[in-house]
Amino acid sequence: MRPSVFTIRGGGLEMTVTDYGARVLSLMVPDRDGRPGDVAVGYAGLDEYVACPGERFFGAAVGRLANRLDGASFVLDGKEYRISVNDHGNTLHGGFIGIDRVPWTPEHVGKDSITFSLVDPDGRDGWPGNLRILLTYSLTPLGEFKVEYEATTDAPTLCNLSHHTFFNLTGDSSKSILDHELCIDAAAFLPVDEKLIPVGEIRPVDGTPFDFRTPKPIGRDIFCKDRQLSNAGGYDHNWCLLPGTGLRRAASLYDKASGRLMEVFTNQPGLQFYSGNFFDGSYAGKGGRIIGHRCALAMETQAWPDGIHHAGFPSSVLRPGDKYSHICIYKFSSL
Repeated sequence: MRPSVFTIRGGGLEMTVTDYGARVLSLMVPDRDGRPGDVAVGYAGLDEYVACPGERFFGAAVGRLANRLDGASFVLDGKEYRISVNDHGNTLHGGFIGIDRVPWTPEHVGKDSITFSLVDPDGRDGWPGNLRILLTYSLTPLGEFKVEYEATTDAPTLCNLSHHTFFNLTGDSSKSILDHELCIDAAAFLPVDEKLIPVGEIRPVDGTPFDFRTPKPIGRDIFCKDRQLSNAGGYDHNWCLLPGTGLRRAASLYDKASGRLMEVFTNQPGLQFYSGNFFDGSYAGKGGRIIGHRCALAMETQAWPDGIHHAGFPSSVLRPGDKYSHICIYKFSSL
């Protein structure tokens, strides 16, 4: 069955969404002069999202465990689970199928919001338990793109869901994001090994290229001689957000040329910032524009990656009777 496409509008924003992977296809945001531009980088048509000629996760819901799982296995309550391998011997964003390569059910389609549901079945990709997910995208009067997840399980499992729109605030996916000014409200980040698995250390950002507490261009320090930048080919790390409860600001992103400002708010403890290191210009996106190296970025709110293997990391264990709740807001304005 061919995927369906839906359009919602609100707060000066317009977004198209498909039920295939509950993914965002476009997000129209006005610049400082009121001219709308599509800030969501992706393919030109639905067939490309299904065929996936390059990047798999454009605009998608990701899970059931966002980010990477070391060795594609874990032990929970004394039992070992082996998950499908799809990233250098590890599991990335849930595995070979995940929640991004399946159809979701549209439960409610409104003028400014859409709610999808999905049952990720016991055993798919090796995960235990039937995970029932509700996902709502809404565009608020405040110029916010709001992502809300709720999930429950009938057996102990891991759950760390995220959203994976790739952004370019210029509205042109052939332009570099290195001039975007980024601020991340975090005093520490998680160092990774050569396979981008956290090594277990929580490292202060002080004196490192990972200090974004004061806004700076993404490209200012990305070429520094730094082992962590070398491991990832740029930025592809989790920042440990400042302690707090409830919804709080995690980051801001500003494009001076267009005047577009995006602020990120979440109730999660981590933010994965990815600087588009693996885009290589080998395929085109919307309008036939080539998606070049570092021409798109992702800002994924989440629990800290690979937490099941590291004492002291926030837990991603979900048990029957508990409810997983995740809010991420991308708020747009102009300067």
